[in-house]
Amino acid sequence: MKTLDSLTGRETEVLRLLAFEFTTKEIAHKLMISKHTADSHRKNLLIKMGVKNTAGLIRRAFECRILKVG
Repeated sequence: MKTLDSLTGRETEVLRLLAFEFTTKEIAHKLMISKHTADSHRKNLLIKMGVKNTAGLIRRAFECRILKVG
């Protein structure tokens, strides 16, 4: 797992939207990027955070205090 400091601003935006249950298509529309680019950001997050799926991303984000309740 790379350091979480290596997350880009866009990856952090995608992570926050994933936490709010947005789909890849919805994220792409909201951020005005292609669906492929949104999916690439999600895949990069999986690698950087050392997890296997979106549930793991959200769990790790809370553990590392990237995301907070409320």
